[in-house]
Amino acid sequence: MNSRVPDGEDFGHVFSGMEDSMDTFFAAPPRRGRPPKLVEPAPAQRPEHYKVISISLYVEDIERLKALVGGMKRGGHSRANQSMVIREALRQFDPSRVPSQR
Repeated sequence: MNSRVPDGEDFGHVFSGMEDSMDTFFAAPPRRGRPPKLVEPAPAQRPEHYKVISISLYVEDIERLKALVGGMKRGGHSRANQSMVIREALRQFDPSRVPSQR
């Protein structure tokens, strides 16, 4: 028994003269008429009841925010998140209680 791995030349005679047939078989069908119109997908509807924003916070404020969210989750508020804490803080915010920054 021959354990040699066959190379490309061993099978070359099997496919000789079939190059044109292979190209024809695997070629795309010819186009007839106009090319099909590409349908542009409708732009995704963006929600109007909220917007995504980016804010800067000090590292210690971020840690406090994360701790507040973690405490709420441990306390049974399974859907608590950072946005919820910030929204509640804004709801309770009283500008008259903020000290002057002179």
